[in-house]
Amino acid sequence: MDKAKLESLRQRFGGDSAATIYDPVFAGVAERLFDKKGTRVAPYAGVPTLLDAPYRPIDWAKPDLSGLDVALLGVPMDLGITNRNGCRFGPRALRAIERVGPFHHVLKCMPTRDLAVADIGDVPFRSRFDLERSHEDIEQTIATIIAAGVVPLSVGGDHSMTLPILKAIGRDRPVGMIHIDAHCDTAGPFDGSRFHHGGPFRQAVLEGVLDPERTIQIGIRGSSDYLWEFSTVSGMTVIHAEQVSALGCGKIADLAREKVGDGPVYLSFDIDSLDPSFAPGTGTPEVGGLMTREVQEILRGLKGIDFVGGDVVEVAPQYDATTNTAHAGAQMLFEILSLMVFSPRLAKKS
Repeated sequence: MDKAKLESLRQRFGGDSAATIYDPVFAGVAERLFDKKGTRVAPYAGVPTLLDAPYRPIDWAKPDLSGLDVALLGVPMDLGITNRNGCRFGPRALRAIERVGPFHHVLKCMPTRDLAVADIGDVPFRSRFDLERSHEDIEQTIATIIAAGVVPLSVGGDHSMTLPILKAIGRDRPVGMIHIDAHCDTAGPFDGSRFHHGGPFRQAVLEGVLDPERTIQIGIRGSSDYLWEFSTVSGMTVIHAEQVSALGCGKIADLAREKVGDGPVYLSFDIDSLDPSFAPGTGTPEVGGLMTREVQEILRGLKGIDFVGGDVVEVAPQYDATTNTAHAGAQMLFEILSLMVFSPRLAKKS
């Protein structure tokens, strides 16, 4: 190494300057994270919350959501599962994941600092046995959050939960949707029920709360494609997993932006969109899925879309001895929350 360069580096990054950060963006991040002693709270300390956001307990008899931009909400319910159950433990598993964020190095934001965000606990379910009553509880909880002018970002729980969420969000006008999943979830009744996790988006369209012409489904694959003709017939754009390599993640993000346009958009991420090598802990794994990096690239290409809500669903931690699935779920939750920083409706509030 050049001796003059080495001496210059020593003077700039050693001795009394060892703790100095010169890049203004990085310095700003450190200033918000470290105290005057140069330390920060250990990631493994304290009470675990989603993305280490502040915990804000809510009295649902007299809910106070004032001052919040985004509410992180657990939905520990898996009564709509058709295969392996257990994603009722998903919210707790994601709360146990540390060291996700708080700085997004691509989008250059700190969502839990740039927005007023809190983990407000879980949906107050009246019954652990009644699926339709649980859907009513989810819809009422989301409606309460929306009425307070707050954007809901939910962690499930099985994918049937997204139907009552959309019923609350799309009550006044149907919304568009970016849906990343192994399955289209537009099937008809199963064992006599229309409300299982394989059919929420058919019902959402028929309820008039989801606009199929502004809906794109990404990562679709598996042996149940014959059940999902409703997607294409209704006008949804379906991108199968085998198309991802040829199209490229950037092109898929562009297609999504074109499809949903400038109107309000919901983002739903099912962990089984990932290949089981990345996320084995889920109820209906499908080989041949997306890589975590591919999903991140697609999501990061959605900056500036008018997101009105989102979810991460179907993490079933008991099928994953490594915790990789919950880690991936928490990272995707962070990616979605980071996009909220740039959502026009939240940018107007700041």
